[in-house]
Amino acid sequence: MANTSFDQPLQPNSRAPIFFDQKRFIEDLKSRNPVQVFKDALNAAKNHFDNRFLEGEDARSLVSEASQFADVLLWYAWNQYEWDEEICLIAVGGYGRGELHPHSDIDLLILMRKDLSKRYRERIELFVTFLWDIQLKIGHSVRSLSQCVDEAKSDLTVATNLMETRLLCGNAELLQKMLIKTGPKKIWSSAKFYQGKIDEQKARHNKHQDTEYNLEPNVKEAPGGLRDIQLINWAAKRHFDVHRRSQLVHANFLSEEEYLTLRMDEEFLWKVRYGLHYIAERGEERLLFDYQRKLASLLGYSDGNGKLAVEKFMQRYYQTVLSIRELTDVLLQYLDEAIYRKNKIKTVTQINERFVIKDDYLDTTDDDLFTQHPSALLELFVILGENENIKGIRASAIRQLRLHRKLIDPDFREDATNRDLFMRLLRSPYKLSVHLKLMNRYGILGSYLPEFGKIVGQTQHDLFHIYPVDVHTLELITNIRRLVQPEEAAKFPVSSHIFKNLPKPELIIIAALYHDIAKGRGGDHSVLGAVDVAEFGERHGLQAQEISLLQWLIENHLLMSTISQREDTSDPDVIYKFAKHVGDQRHLDHLWVLTVADINATNPRLWTEWKGALMSNLYFETKQILQFGLTEPVNRDAWVADAKNSALKLLEQHHISLSQAEDIWGDVDDQLFLRERTEDIAFFTRGIIETPPDEPVIQIRDVGVEIPVATQIFVHTKGKNNLFTIVAATMDKLGLTIQDARLQTTSDNRTFDVYYVLNEKDLPVGSNKRLCTSITTALTMAIKTPGKVNFKVTRRTSRQLKSFTMKTKASLRSDDETNTSILQVITPDRPGLLAQLANIFMRFDLTLYNAKICTLGERVEDTFYLRTNDNQPLNDESVVEKLIQTIREELDTRIQDGEDNSLLQSIKIGQ
Repeated sequence: MANTSFDQPLQPNSRAPIFFDQKRFIEDLKSRNPVQVFKDALNAAKNHFDNRFLEGEDARSLVSEASQFADVLLWYAWNQYEWDEEICLIAVGGYGRGELHPHSDIDLLILMRKDLSKRYRERIELFVTFLWDIQLKIGHSVRSLSQCVDEAKSDLTVATNLMETRLLCGNAELLQKMLIKTGPKKIWSSAKFYQGKIDEQKARHNKHQDTEYNLEPNVKEAPGGLRDIQLINWAAKRHFDVHRRSQLVHANFLSEEEYLTLRMDEEFLWKVRYGLHYIAERGEERLLFDYQRKLASLLGYSDGNGKLAVEKFMQRYYQTVLSIRELTDVLLQYLDEAIYRKNKIKTVTQINERFVIKDDYLDTTDDDLFTQHPSALLELFVILGENENIKGIRASAIRQLRLHRKLIDPDFREDATNRDLFMRLLRSPYKLSVHLKLMNRYGILGSYLPEFGKIVGQTQHDLFHIYPVDVHTLELITNIRRLVQPEEAAKFPVSSHIFKNLPKPELIIIAALYHDIAKGRGGDHSVLGAVDVAEFGERHGLQAQEISLLQWLIENHLLMSTISQREDTSDPDVIYKFAKHVGDQRHLDHLWVLTVADINATNPRLWTEWKGALMSNLYFETKQILQFGLTEPVNRDAWVADAKNSALKLLEQHHISLSQAEDIWGDVDDQLFLRERTEDIAFFTRGIIETPPDEPVIQIRDVGVEIPVATQIFVHTKGKNNLFTIVAATMDKLGLTIQDARLQTTSDNRTFDVYYVLNEKDLPVGSNKRLCTSITTALTMAIKTPGKVNFKVTRRTSRQLKSFTMKTKASLRSDDETNTSILQVITPDRPGLLAQLANIFMRFDLTLYNAKICTLGERVEDTFYLRTNDNQPLNDESVVEKLIQTIREELDTRIQDGEDNSLLQSIKIGQ
């Protein structure tokens, strides 16, 4: 029988950490419940390590000492039972490497010489149960030597884990035999092992969109994370048959600089991971938004210099993972050449006296090339851009780039040869965005353009900008260059046509490169960026008019999207002002291409067919005005008259007379005829005539030129007050988001309200007949019986949205041209927001005339055109102040589970 107590004399373990009081631990085991003694020791150790972490001790020593402490506890736990020389306890995986983060698993292998599970079953069960009882988080397996070999042969993950082992207790000979039998000479040769791990990495990276720049990255599994460092360790150690990373320096696989860089980057990620486990109180590997802020504070970052603490922290994180990917690039390329290709070169093609192509990969002719010819640092990328068939850069050349990039200094940047090379690169025909990304990864781009180097890894802590500024910029260039491809031309035909016909396409690339270059400096980044691009243009020999165009583009790169989403682009005065600001077709074309590519590079989800339609309308209306000249503003009365006449012609086809149409229209505002298409006006009019007088008119259909871009919902009622409040609440219940609300009411209180909506996936719903019927039924019932409308918000606020707690901003100004008060509200997005605002407008006796809805990630920037009940702007300053205060207070009221208590109050709606 097994001895299952601590009655036998225990000797202290010589490997115990200094802080661990073994003498007291042993005495307690004799007099107290062993389970509680172990638990107390674990809790004390946890508090000890946490305090040291909070005091700033480096994570490397903490995870190492935590592993050492676990070794000792397991030694005591193992030795409470009797064992022989046929079995041993082994640490594997990360714990086998001697690394143990606060909530990481302790992976154990119970190894037997032969399958003696029957002999040891009772003791093993008691041992494992004891570990569970003391709440040790373990992962364990029980195998014989032959079983280990069989499992390792069939499973690369098992083979990898067995490479990282340490003896904890028992016969060391068993461990050595297992290492030999599962080593590269027996199974998984270094070439097969390398290829297997590369395949694993590709699959793992794909799960994270193959980018190190996710908003909430996984510090362990994402590209540039800890797993990538481990991959280098595994592949190199197996190939060179070494057990420690430091030995790879002596094997000439790692240079001293690379070894130290890898160690420093790993230390930072360890610190992040340790803090993440500490904050989450579990083995959390994802840097969720809420944890990012807490970690930034925990690690000593603070707000300042135009950046939030969390943005500084995440910039350091992104710079670190970029550094890791840069280094793993060269090391994996080296392993590919050394292991997979066995350093055999089939073809060599001479480019010039400085560069050669070896088996489709670019290499230098001399290890000292960049010292002798610093300009070759840029020439290398020019050659890549001018040769379509070169697949990449050889490891030796990448290493030389990294080693010599410090040669790019002020004198290098002033050299005319280097300036010419950079412009030649921007004009290169092949894979420009790919090569710029490589230049960024290897530190060449930020060295040549120091202003670009400042934005590398720079983040904006929101859901709108999903990439750091440098990555967004290079994605923007990618989007522009893709416009020549047929699939992109089909998706963005106007942009593609313009880009293909630009006389100097490099100008739009420069504009893209500099449009956000000044972010994070404080001040207006558009204005500061315009100064930078002018200096670039002067250094690189651009003409004065080209520099002027670039400056204008940088200063106005947000203008087109802002006007299309926040102003009424059906208003001829809005179009005329924009056309006057643009000035000519050249500026309009460049701004269009830049804007479309910019939106899609900021966040692909931002671009919807609806937003595209709004921008297209602005572009083509502006183009028409520029073609006819800017001498005279557009005649609004003429536009209205033309729209009415066109609508009447359509109505005549349905035997509807002029007098019938005019009776329906009454004194509805001219904006109806400016905003809506003539076929829509005719459609609305027919619907009103064909519907019984006492029934609300609800008309639903998709709209769009070639494809549906949104669902149009027309609502016509008589004598109903606060209609927008009812409609907004009903739409929210149906999961519809209002993109645009165009509201007109006649003097006899008849509404001509037009809504444009999308579903939660930003898609129109008009083709879903069942849903359209539900919408019609729900709106009709709500309009007829407003007292029964449930204003309680039931949709939950997402975890990500809850992580952002910006304060609501609201401002109101009077606008003489529209005779309205224009309210702008900037606030965190949440379900039921429009319904909540509509309720506030109702309580202040305000009528909504128009609404422009703009959602930017986690926040909305909505614009509302309001009038009082006497059809005038809101001019009473005390009421304005109270309205603004109410909006701020009620919108900033804490939302729990997506439920807004301000909507649960008793609401009285006029009949």
